[in-house]
This record gives sequence, structure tokens and C-alpha cells, in this order.
Amino acid sequence: VAALTSCKDAVTLCISLCGTICLWSGIMNVAGKSGIVSGLSRLLSKPLSLLFPDISRKGSAMQFIILNFISNLLGLGNASTPLGIKAMQELKDEQKAEKNATRSMIMLVVLNTASVQLFPSTVIALRASYAAKPCDILPCVWVVSVLSLTLSVLSVFVFEKISNKRRKNVK
Repeated sequence: VAALTSCKDAVTLCISLCGTICLWSGIMNVAGKSGIVSGLSRLLSKPLSLLFPDISRKGSAMQFIILNFISNLLGLGNASTPLGIKAMQELKDEQKAEKNATRSMIMLVVLNTASVQLFPSTVIALRASYAAKPCDILPCVWVVSVLSLTLSVLSVFVFEKISNKRRKNVK
């Protein structure tokens, strides 16, 4: 009996998550066609270019990074994953990276992993399906995601400095 109940709960959860993903994908499409995404891209291109100084602000890699950041900001992990993969491919091509990850590739992984989420839609959908107050966690999510992103970005800068010192000492 428990196995059958669990199967039913799993299917119900999957359907509710699919609904949430469809809703936010539709909202992203509307935002893209209305110009909101391009406005956010212009707004985010300056701060993100500080984190990615070695790539072109107008290049396709930066555009995919911005889209990835926006989808993470909205808590659309399922939408941000393909954008992150495409951004990584564009970085590899733009920077002619063969075997080793470049600084921009490392920064992209850090930004994607420790992303700031204004609206964690998947978590909210899960909490709503279990009759919890779904939005009660938002302030905690905002604080923790900003702190984790800040510390992660700072760690990239620290490890980059250490790596550069080691290279100078080896030469």
C-alpha cells in the first residue's frame, strides 16, 4: 500500500512541477518578446562584464551568460541548464580552450552553482504541493543566495591570485 501511495504522490509532484516549469517558461517567452529580457540584458551586461573581463560584452558567450543568470534569478533551473551549457560551449570557442578551463569558464560554473534566486519557483511549487506556506522562505533564500554567490565569486578571485603567484614563482 505504501508503495502505491508513494507512486501516486510522485506522479502528482511531477505534474505540479511540470505546470510550474511551463508557467515560467511561458513567462520567459513573453518577457523575451516584450523586450524585458533585452532590458535586463543591458542592465546586467555591465556588472557581468566585470566578472568576465576577458570576453566581449557583445559576444554570444556573454549573451548566453546573461540569459543563464536571468533564468537562475527567476529560479528556472531547468531553463538555465541548457543556457549554461551553451554559454560554456561559446566560451570554449571564443577563448580557444582546449584541455583546461579558463577563468571565465570557472566563473560561469560558480555563478551557475551559487546563483541568486529572487523567486525559487521549484522550491515554492514543492512547498505549495505539501500545503506549507510556500513564500515564507523567500527572505532566507535571498540572504543565503547573495552570501553564497558573494563568497563564491570572492573565492574565484582569491584562487586566481594564488594561481598567478605560483605561475610567477615557477618561471
